[in-house]
Amino acid sequence: MTNNTSFDAFSLWKSMYDQTENTWRDVIEKTLEQPSFAEGLGQVQSQYLQMQGFVNGLTENYLKQMNMPTRDEIAQVASLVINVDTKVDDLTDELEAQLDGPLEAQRKEIDALKKSVTKLDKKLDTIITLLNTSIANQAGPVPSTSTPSPKTELPKTDVKKATPSTDTK
Repeated sequence: MTNNTSFDAFSLWKSMYDQTENTWRDVIEKTLEQPSFAEGLGQVQSQYLQMQGFVNGLTENYLKQMNMPTRDEIAQVASLVINVDTKVDDLTDELEAQLDGPLEAQRKEIDALKKSVTKLDKKLDTIITLLNTSIANQAGPVPSTSTPSPKTELPKTDVKKATPSTDTK
């Protein structure tokens, strides 16, 4: 009989991985717990920040020599543009308010004049009615003829607003 022993690469790889992972995990945990690791990490961070400041300074000097704006200068210009935009919006709102104010006053004045003209129109209608009844009472009874007499009938007048002529020929 033959033995069925085949080579399983995956199980070998998994076993090596587990052993390596356990070993490295223990080493890394011990390293992370040491105060010297934290100090070293702090030094690396400090050196990184110093290097970044140095590179930023070099970049800024290069941009100045090339007459290019730096990030801070662009941010400052953007801030100024935003401030100008805000002021323009405020001025636009104020200008609209000032322009709408007189128009509103004119509208109110026109409405008041319309009401006044309406009241005068009603008063004139009342006066005309009273005059018609007064004339009718003075003339006496109205004859029953089919043609009205000129004495009992008032001439109809059209009351129109007199407007000055603007013709300049």
